[in-house]
Amino acid sequence: MIAGFFNGLFGSGGGSILVPSLERFLKMEEHKAHSTTIAIILPLSIVSIFIYFNGIDIDIKQVIVVSLGGILGGFIGAKYLKKIPAKWLHKIFGIFMLLGAWRLIL
Repeated sequence: MIAGFFNGLFGSGGGSILVPSLERFLKMEEHKAHSTTIAIILPLSIVSIFIYFNGIDIDIKQVIVVSLGGILGGFIGAKYLKKIPAKWLHKIFGIFMLLGAWRLIL
């Protein structure tokens, strides 16, 4: 519910809550937590889309361009996920969380 709240409020962010939560509270291993989070975020995003369409102007052309890039990046990332050791996956995720936090602070 918390991940859905942040996903709807900010347009993303569910993964930054779900991945650590699945690892710590449900004792899920890193690779499984990342792949499960992707499956969870899709329905959260679909619900948010319908709500946004009713109240906020969306540039469909930009949606298509960014979505195509996201689909390609998602495909490549999913292929490499299995090849990254869990120790490094955890560190890489942490680095991106820190970079995101730093960007928000500045």
